[in-house]
Amino acid sequence: MSTALRATAAADWRALGTSVRLVVTDPALLDSCNLLLARHLAEVDAACSRFRTDSELAALDDAAGRPVRVSPLLAEALAVALRAAGTTDGDVDPTVGSAMQAIGYDRDFTLVNEDDRPVRLTVRRAPGWRQVRLDRETGTVTVPAGVRLDLGATAKAWAADRAAAMLARAAGCGVLVSLGGDTAVAGEPPAGGWQIRVQDVTGPVDETPTQGPYATVGLHSGGLATSGTAARNWRRGGHALHHIVDPRTGLPVRSPWRTVSVAAATCADANAASTAALVKGVGAERRLTRLGLPARLVAQDGTVVTTPGWPTAAVRDLEPAA
Repeated sequence: MSTALRATAAADWRALGTSVRLVVTDPALLDSCNLLLARHLAEVDAACSRFRTDSELAALDDAAGRPVRVSPLLAEALAVALRAAGTTDGDVDPTVGSAMQAIGYDRDFTLVNEDDRPVRLTVRRAPGWRQVRLDRETGTVTVPAGVRLDLGATAKAWAADRAAAMLARAAGCGVLVSLGGDTAVAGEPPAGGWQIRVQDVTGPVDETPTQGPYATVGLHSGGLATSGTAARNWRRGGHALHHIVDPRTGLPVRSPWRTVSVAAATCADANAASTAALVKGVGAERRLTRLGLPARLVAQDGTVVTTPGWPTAAVRDLEPAA
């Protein structure tokens, strides 16, 4: 996954059950930007968390198919999730909430490994994103009874996009926001672009050892996201499990790729494409090429495949597709 290097001024902490990194090009503004980011992520958590019983998203579980008025923040998050489902032909689908619960990912990931409840792996297709009705004019959403939503495949990347743009406007400087390695940048970048290390497992560069093949790239705009099965995996009852679920089976994907990194005009688009590539499996690199998205795919044996636009040894700058 992705982590910024050589920051002008940076802060690292945790929120939304994942690592947070904020980097700004004006060190004097770091603290004020960090406060704004913390407030923003707290609002995202209250709206979108699948693990909080008091979140707006959790309230939809009890709506029994009735339209529910939601905040503009949750409406925006749902719109991003539904758009991702449409652009990936359903490979990224927010109606996998019940499947995620069935495999044991029903709480903050730090608690998942401590849970010894048995799981029964049953093939069960997700209900499908087209059943969710979002009316932006009335601010309401309708979720069929029995359908549970999970925004894990899109919410962090969308939150990173939103935060980076908001902070760049407020501070008037270059900003990088990385949530669990889903990275968005806005404003004027530092000379040479934002230097980002892409690898299987992310974390602060000075604390996280390199795992597997890695690359360092310069990002000047847009977003960069990595999806993979090397992180957020666990064992339960003899089963090796991870958090990337195939909506067509309701089970963790069996992909020829262990990590896929994609650059795009937004982090949300990059993350949708990288997650879909894992679900798509064979031929994912060809689809990413057709979409014009620079990407780096790492096979299970460590072989690295890249698409046009991904930096080579001679060219390190990323130019995300518009």
